[in-house]
Amino acid sequence: MRAGEAAVSDPRVPPLLEARGLVKHFPLPHTLLDVALRRSPEHVRAVDGVSFTLGRGRTLGLVGESGCGKSTLARLVLRLIPASEGSVTYEGMDVLAAKGPELRRFRQSAQLVFQDPYGSLDPRMKVEAIVSEGMSSEGTTKTERRERVLELLDLVELSPDAIERFPHEFSGGQRQRISIARALAVDPAFLVADEPVSALDVSVQSRILNLLHDLQERLNLTYLFISHDMSVVRHVADRIAVMYLGKIVETAPAAEIFDNPLHPYTQALLSSVPTLTRRRFTKRIVLEGDVPTAIDPPEACRFASRCFRVIERCRSEVPPLEGIVGDAGHRVACFNYEPIAADSENEGRGRPGDDG
Repeated sequence: MRAGEAAVSDPRVPPLLEARGLVKHFPLPHTLLDVALRRSPEHVRAVDGVSFTLGRGRTLGLVGESGCGKSTLARLVLRLIPASEGSVTYEGMDVLAAKGPELRRFRQSAQLVFQDPYGSLDPRMKVEAIVSEGMSSEGTTKTERRERVLELLDLVELSPDAIERFPHEFSGGQRQRISIARALAVDPAFLVADEPVSALDVSVQSRILNLLHDLQERLNLTYLFISHDMSVVRHVADRIAVMYLGKIVETAPAAEIFDNPLHPYTQALLSSVPTLTRRRFTKRIVLEGDVPTAIDPPEACRFASRCFRVIERCRSEVPPLEGIVGDAGHRVACFNYEPIAADSENEGRGRPGDDG
């Protein structure tokens, strides 16, 4: 682990998955100017030293703006793309070094539910073929696979006649149920849900979230739930990690994040969540300034250019993700954090917007 890093962990729950110092830099194309000047190509620093621990049967919600590295981190954990640095341990197995049968066992145990339920389903295949595709290497007969597909369809609350239909014949919510059934076909213990409800109507989102909750309780599943919507994560996650420009800036139990957000970025995210009840934030915090580029991020606090509580130290040092005194489960990467209630005069100092 790099200096100043801390794991997103829950000491009460034995870890199923543990990531340490994950880094992913994507090289940009080498231009003619680079060749002429004999300089190395630039890199997009999508994930830059992320560590977390996830307990069995629990849900870690990963939130942040688009482009902060959430989906890249998920693909690193699943070994869909190679890591530049770091390690991933799953039930004691080194995922990034696994080969052969060991890697196949991990592939079976860890599955992904995609954001777009239509784009992730082959429009030329019927539901039976889509859901049973992962079972073909298990040595089962066609009859056994069909029976298993029917069981899975019932599990995700779809009727048996769906087995002979194509993806275009279903609504968005039904297609996402098919995607979930496909992910469950090989009996995984760990699911990465990458924005699983963002492409759905609001009226359908709650039903898919309730389904994921019921499946977790019934099958003892572990989730890494990725979203940019704080109100969605609040209802599904045990812990929340807030990500900004490739780094985790705050993590805590879900209730603690909403009741006592400390990092200015977390406070800005929460202030933008619509609510019909009494607001904790009297003004919406509208952040000013530009988001630094991931090609050349500052070698200090990456949020300093937009922060409404920035101090000089923020512009020269990288704030470590450290635990809050008296609360081992709450960690924040900020030199000048304060509870929002204690900062009412500065609330929204960047530029207050209209309430609501």
